Amino acid sequence: MANEPKFDTAAAHKYFSAQCFNQTWGLIDKTDRTDKENEQMIQLSQASIYHWTQREDCTDNNMSIGYWMASRVYALLGMADNARRYGQLSLDCTQESESFTRGYAFEALARAEMVAGNDDKKDEYLAQARKYADSIEKDDEKKYLVDDLATIR
Repeated sequence: MANEPKFDTAAAHKYFSAQCFNQTWGLIDKTDRTDKENEQMIQLSQASIYHWTQREDCTDNNMSIGYWMASRVYALLGMADNARRYGQLSLDCTQESESFTRGYAFEALARAEMVAGNDDKKDEYLAQARKYADSIEKDDEKKYLVDDLATIR
């Protein structure tokens, strides 16, 4: 039988789910990442997802956001299949979610299809994302999504 750790595992998962997410975001924003940082960005996004799955307070909304971030990471790195996979996972978690989260799941899928060069699918997902963006009531949330959608060409 394994020994119990000498630290609070619930607190550790809470800390690392957020810490890894924030570190991933810092690398996403960095414009001159090295190959090592690109690999670290993947690892951090996956670690954040894992730690979220270990939290008692984890919701589908949390998972959708984690999967969205992983999709964004893979899209930034030109890995269309992984970007698409995590975009779909993000969408799958949004059945009961608000327009902001659901819109971002479609944003992830549109971005994945942009990376893959599938303009028709990209345009379908963009239309869905815009539909959800239009229904967002909070101005700042609407602006985030609309601004991100504008970067998908």
